[in-house]
Amino acid sequence: MNPALLKKSAHLHGPVLVVGTGLLGASVGLGLRSRGIDVYLSDASPSAEAVATDIAAGVPLADAPADLAPELVVIGAPPDVCGSLVVQALRRWPHAVVTDVASVKTAVLDEVRAAAAASTGDDDAVDVRRYVGSHPMAGRERSGAVSARAELFTSAPWVICPHDDLDPHAYRTVTSLAMDLGGIVTTMEPAAHDEAVALVSHLPQVVSSLLASRLQDTPAASLALAGQGLRDVTRIAASDPGLWVQILGANAGHLVEPLEGMRADIERLLSTLRAPTAPGARLDMAQLISEGNVGQARIPGKHGGPAQQFAWLTVLVDDKPGQIALLLTEIGQLDVNLEDMRLGHSAGLPVGMVEIAVLPSKKQSLVEDLTGRGWKVVA
Repeated sequence: MNPALLKKSAHLHGPVLVVGTGLLGASVGLGLRSRGIDVYLSDASPSAEAVATDIAAGVPLADAPADLAPELVVIGAPPDVCGSLVVQALRRWPHAVVTDVASVKTAVLDEVRAAAAASTGDDDAVDVRRYVGSHPMAGRERSGAVSARAELFTSAPWVICPHDDLDPHAYRTVTSLAMDLGGIVTTMEPAAHDEAVALVSHLPQVVSSLLASRLQDTPAASLALAGQGLRDVTRIAASDPGLWVQILGANAGHLVEPLEGMRADIERLLSTLRAPTAPGARLDMAQLISEGNVGQARIPGKHGGPAQQFAWLTVLVDDKPGQIALLLTEIGQLDVNLEDMRLGHSAGLPVGMVEIAVLPSKKQSLVEDLTGRGWKVVA
């Protein structure tokens, strides 16, 4: 990469225009306004724009001063319209840097370059140097401005995807956006980004949805037996179908290979399960699970550092207000750092289960201290 792109970024001064006021766009607006930056909003849906305005994510573009000259335009629209909106922004705001926060990057850049090549004069000129795609790796299962949060991007990776024609000023401006919103900046080529998110984001969505689809006709009595494992695996299956149709279609080329690999593993497992007592069958099952162990262990751990093996324990709490807060307070009083936590419920009983992860060296003493304080602990 051009060394000029790596110079220290300054913070944004604004104003910033956000086009597309869904979850990400509205969250960008809320985060920037919390830093005192002027934000203007535009959305093809008047109701979506009105909701984003009502939650104070920005001011409608219609109410902007006539001489508005945004420092940055952020396109927060779905992938199928993102490229055309980037092109429109580059034409309408000739001095602004333009970025988008869509989850696929190559298709958008290709559309911008095609528009630039097709330009015939100043009236329809598209300056690709002022565009750089970006992708904050943050989100929620619920979509829309009503789910927006100013802190949505805090400590989340924010990928910036420079290209050969990029103006270093544009790169620094989008880096400033990510930093101002608390993101952790990562730089990747557009194609490398799309290949990476196919595996770490898009494939998990597909797998979660496929598994959850098996539950459509499951008897309620069977679902009542479900534990936290099923909830964990199917959590993202609640995502917006309309948005994911666009994401999967835009990144289909990079998603096929990992899906083919998974299909090969499923066919291998099916063959084994059809004769589970045949010679080598149990070894093959063990190998499949072990391969999953290896892959899971490679997922970065706390604060993005190397994966760590924590010790887990479960504390049973009465399902009533204040119990979890009391438990966490007492753990703090015992000078134990909480590394991770999960919440579950006991089916049919007014009891909550708080699963706690701590450093292995702290587990035994914590079990003893919490038990001594009257908590029911399952180590």
